[in-house]
Amino acid sequence: MTRRIALTLLALTTVLLVLAVVPLAVSVTARERVAFRDDQRAATRTVAAAAEEYLSDHQPPDAMRRELDAAARAGDCAAVYDASGRLVARTSCTAAQGDEARELVKPVLAGHEPEPPENEGRLLAAEPAGEVRQPAGAVVLARSAAPLDARIAAVWGWSAAIGGAGLAASVLLSVRLARWVGRPLSALDATARRLGEGTLDERAAIDAGPPEVRRLAATFNTMAARTEALVHGHRAVIADVSHQLRTPLAALRLRLDLLAAGAEGDDAAELAAAQEEIARLSRLVDGLLAVARAEQATPRPVSVRVDEAVRERVVAWVPVAEERNVLLVASPGDALHASMGAGHLEQVLDNLLANALEAVPAGGRVTVECRAAEASARVCVIDNGPGMDADAKAAAFRRFGNPQARGSGLGLAIVHRLVTANGGTARLADTPGGGLTVVLELPLRQDGSADRDRGR
Repeated sequence: MTRRIALTLLALTTVLLVLAVVPLAVSVTARERVAFRDDQRAATRTVAAAAEEYLSDHQPPDAMRRELDAAARAGDCAAVYDASGRLVARTSCTAAQGDEARELVKPVLAGHEPEPPENEGRLLAAEPAGEVRQPAGAVVLARSAAPLDARIAAVWGWSAAIGGAGLAASVLLSVRLARWVGRPLSALDATARRLGEGTLDERAAIDAGPPEVRRLAATFNTMAARTEALVHGHRAVIADVSHQLRTPLAALRLRLDLLAAGAEGDDAAELAAAQEEIARLSRLVDGLLAVARAEQATPRPVSVRVDEAVRERVVAWVPVAEERNVLLVASPGDALHASMGAGHLEQVLDNLLANALEAVPAGGRVTVECRAAEASARVCVIDNGPGMDADAKAAAFRRFGNPQARGSGLGLAIVHRLVTANGGTARLADTPGGGLTVVLELPLRQDGSADRDRGR
């Protein structure tokens, strides 16, 4: 962001400098040219006035000679022509003679104002000697354009220097402004990222940047403190509930076991049913605690090899599948690295496989696939069991969302919480031919290395 702010301000300043300096330099250049021409014409008229006394009043040529000498000392070349276009007098240089000079003399003697040309770095000017309509002669004065070029170069040089100084000042100010605004925001972004990764004690600095950024950082710190307190409070509640519920349940189960050891007949059947209810209640408490932990999960992402995790969990669950006469296989998949909390993918797969093996009847099949999607690792757990209707799928990720579930009804809720906490998605689809498919989209690793290690 710092670079974008600096470049934006620099571009804006450059445009403003160009719009201000270039027209000013063009205007000053035009004024210099006009002033140079006017000065040249004034010098030409001075010589023409002295030449008129000689040509029309038949005065001695002394005054004309003095003006020609003065023009020569000033670095100009001048030539005087009579009414017939004949050269009468000139300076020692010949730049005011030749074809171009005579082309200027003709319209002057005819009573017109010629357009003076520029030839080899010299400017020519022609003025009538006497009346404009009936001149007694004409004067041509050639002046070097070097002084004009030098002044124009100086104008553009100063303009470029002013523009460069303004641009340098703009670069300095824009970089400082961009850093003043951008650094606190970048630090706040990094702090928010670490907080999202599970470092709950992260706080942003509030002593740098504009007032709005400092207020934003202070508000963020307040939010982070409340989030930390809330998460720690929930974790404490979970720990307390875990202790307060499991201990009496364990004691109750032990007493029932002791009573069942000496019971007979109807008493033994009733105690066995009570033991089953206690076991069911224990599983329900464990499931609720697992859901609560998943909801409060603030994972610190690590690189997880998805295909290897799938193969390991399938191998671990194969004995359970064989005991239930269900075929459990893992299809060969892409070698992908996902970014997830440590152990979360294994927990998700365990819940999905437990649900699938519970739902699929004997002789059924459960397949786990792993392949690359556009920007994620896609894991699919496919079974050919009874499946779910649309209403059941819509509520499956909520606690006890599926009233027809054989277990606690919390497995998919745990899966959904863990996957979404890691930035992924979970959805349910129908298996072609019957059954249920759970599709997980897991975030790929973003550390600059290849996300796909095919063939490893």
